[in-house]
Amino acid sequence: MLKKSQSHGGGANRLANALSDLGVKKGNRFAILAYNCIEWMEIYAASAKAGQITVPVMFRLAPPEVEYIINHSECKAFLVAKEFVEMVDGMRDKLPIPKGNYVYMGSGEAPDGYIHYEELMARGSPSQPDVVVDSADIWNIMYTSGTTGRPKGVVRTHEGNIAQYILNDLNVGVKPDDKVMLVMPMCHINSIFYSFAYTYVAASCFVYNMISFDPEDLLRTIDQEKITFTSLVPTQGEE
Repeated sequence: MLKKSQSHGGGANRLANALSDLGVKKGNRFAILAYNCIEWMEIYAASAKAGQITVPVMFRLAPPEVEYIINHSECKAFLVAKEFVEMVDGMRDKLPIPKGNYVYMGSGEAPDGYIHYEELMARGSPSQPDVVVDSADIWNIMYTSGTTGRPKGVVRTHEGNIAQYILNDLNVGVKPDDKVMLVMPMCHINSIFYSFAYTYVAASCFVYNMISFDPEDLLRTIDQEKITFTSLVPTQGEE
């Protein structure tokens, strides 16, 4: 399934303000654990507006690894997709997340101890957050795989990300009528690099939310939606 990103305006403002009301202020960190979905774009845009710091968690990690990252980054809120609620519930008593700051992303009612993502959004003001975000402020902390030890938190500033967008746009020649399709996990730096590089010039951005890689569906979608750019790993390109 393919979904097109909507405007980052009112929705991003609502989420930014709602997170701030939960106590996640400028410079505070919050984690996200979810498969690819359109909400990732909203989450990244919201944190950029209010100076909050996203801690994307790779969904393939084992519970002890997730627990370590949340504690190490001292997150103040945790956005959890439906598929990972059971795993997170098994470690909640070991996490620094305040009660009431677990956010459920998914269909149906929110489980006990969670607030639904849509309810949280509805609580937030649509006004621009009253926050000044500097280029040197941190936007994301991306954790390494930890193959040679504990995962390391890699700090990404607004300036560093925007520099990447501008260079990418110049090198590739991105235009407003281009269409990028995000196939790599939205919790990976790849999708941060190639999503807002396109929205930066008002181009369309699509989130491809297939959990398992299906090359035939991918190629069919690229053709149907007239995608002009996507980023894959070599093994996907060889399928």
